Amino acid sequence: MMAGQVTVLSGGLSTELEGAGFLIQGDPLWSARLLHTNPQAIKTVHTSFLKSGADVLSTATYQASIEGFKQHLGLDFEEAANLFTVAVRQAKEAAEDFTMQSSEKREILIAGSIGPYGAFLHDGSEYTGSYVKDMSIQELKDWHRIQMMCLAAAGIDLFAFETIPSQKEAEALVQLLREFPNKKAWLSYSCQSGSATSFGDTFDEAINVAAGSNQLVAIGVNCCSPAFVGPLLTSANKKQGRKIDWIIYPNSGEKWDHNMGWQGTNTDKALSEYALEWVQLGARWIGGCCRTTPTDIASIRDILRVNHF
Repeated sequence: MMAGQVTVLSGGLSTELEGAGFLIQGDPLWSARLLHTNPQAIKTVHTSFLKSGADVLSTATYQASIEGFKQHLGLDFEEAANLFTVAVRQAKEAAEDFTMQSSEKREILIAGSIGPYGAFLHDGSEYTGSYVKDMSIQELKDWHRIQMMCLAAAGIDLFAFETIPSQKEAEALVQLLREFPNKKAWLSYSCQSGSATSFGDTFDEAINVAAGSNQLVAIGVNCCSPAFVGPLLTSANKKQGRKIDWIIYPNSGEKWDHNMGWQGTNTDKALSEYALEWVQLGARWIGGCCRTTPTDIASIRDILRVNHF
């Protein structure tokens, strides 16, 4: 990446699928169910984000796991593993079709989404990280390994470790990444305040998991309120002696309730209004998460382009 260049991420995949009429909320597989029932719908959403200016497509595997597919779809191991291939194929085909049809030439990356163990539990613990109290780093590595193997075999460009609620699970993922020496990754925490991860680790300390890893292209936050991002990065930048390439893709500012769904109101500012501040703080990857749309991504792309980022 050239100095000063910002990579634009996509936005809320499940948000767009729900907008198209699919029932996602409350499903233990979330948008990953559509890999089995309607993969074309996922490709359609990928395409909409590419048209809005995204440089990166994240696969529809955040809530996907071999065990989850076996439990909730009745699949055997091979059938479950194949759905990861389907996820990567939908993203790749969307990218290839867009590149062929677009006069704008840009490199599109396919990121294999790896969500936290709590996403499989489907009990809201992905936003608290409470399960890590009862799990060892080795157990967390053993859980994530098979999903990473499936995505790597399907030909992703890099892993997206996202919405990670605790430093402990992040450490497990960074250690596990070494078993895939030819792959890069980004790591993004979920945070419920401007100073700590969702589990309660101090953010300044939690980002130290990146130290010494030559496989992480960026570290940061996702699926938190955009209002938390400035304080998190400002504090961390002061504490760190090294320059950090941040990755930032918050939600719309609402808060997830396991029983009620998304609650509260959007932030009073559009994501694009925060983008330049984040770039000044060191963000080199910017996009949106839940409840953000292709329109949000287009606005981010536009403001970065106007300001020569």
